[in-house]
Amino acid sequence: MRLKKKAEPALKQDHKFVTLERIVRNGFVNFGRNIWLAIAAIAMMGITLTILLFAVVANATFSHTISDITSHIDVSVYLKDDVTDGQRTNLIENLKGIENVQAVAYISKEQALKNYRAQNINNKELQAAISETDNPLPASLVISPKDPNKLETIKEYLDKPEISSLQSDPTSYSGDRKAAIDKIAKATDFFRQAGIVGIIIFIIISILIIFNTIRMTIFNRRDELVIMRLLGATPGYIRGPFIVETMLYGVVAAAISLAISGALFAVASSTLQASALGLLDIKYSGEYFKKNLWLILTTQILAGIIIGAASSAVAARRYLKLK
Repeated sequence: MRLKKKAEPALKQDHKFVTLERIVRNGFVNFGRNIWLAIAAIAMMGITLTILLFAVVANATFSHTISDITSHIDVSVYLKDDVTDGQRTNLIENLKGIENVQAVAYISKEQALKNYRAQNINNKELQAAISETDNPLPASLVISPKDPNKLETIKEYLDKPEISSLQSDPTSYSGDRKAAIDKIAKATDFFRQAGIVGIIIFIIISILIIFNTIRMTIFNRRDELVIMRLLGATPGYIRGPFIVETMLYGVVAAAISLAISGALFAVASSTLQASALGLLDIKYSGEYFKKNLWLILTTQILAGIIIGAASSAVAARRYLKLK
């Protein structure tokens, strides 16, 4: 009697595993049965997942572009030739004490001349003009701000009369780069919003197609499902294969999406450097895709499984009248 009681939990556990194995196997069988309907659902899910992937990669690329341009934004302070070492050192220390200042670099007159010649190495006229003078270029301080959108504190300090008196020319704030960042930021917001709208639209279309696929499958197998119910099959056992089937749609769609995206990035990286707008760095996009390949693959598969399973569960509950 005791042995029988001990064996009952083990039998129940084995029965659960057998039931799960049959549900999964039947799901694969259904996938093969409805291959033409599956192709339509997989194609739409593949498009949805591809749009999702490109939206993520594009967002990362735009963020990288903004960060790269921001790192080159600086404030240049040009010093008079009669500024002493003590005055310069004191100025650098005071600038470093400003909260928004990340670093301050000193460029001497000699280094400024070397930089000028390197930048204009192919312009013989400019090279000749600078060589005829006694180095007219001033020494300068290059200030790297932490946040290029908050230069007010730096400007307030540099505009003080005692600090202005040390400067030979007006301070340069790299305004052209700041304008470029603003344009890229606006473009990023637009493409991000457009990507979200596109993803939502295609998710809805994918769900509708899966709904129709499950409805057609239930209609074609209605006699078989009635017999299964009469023989004592539980609602979960009957609905389970449909959920497994659509989960397979998601896995296959994710694999196809990843393969197509990988091929496109490989071709684009070898033939293009940037988009026509100059905003999307194709090379960085390809590198980001390769670097995060396994994370992207996992995310794609999970997204496909969730879309498929959730749609199928709702559709099966609606169209299968098992009560």
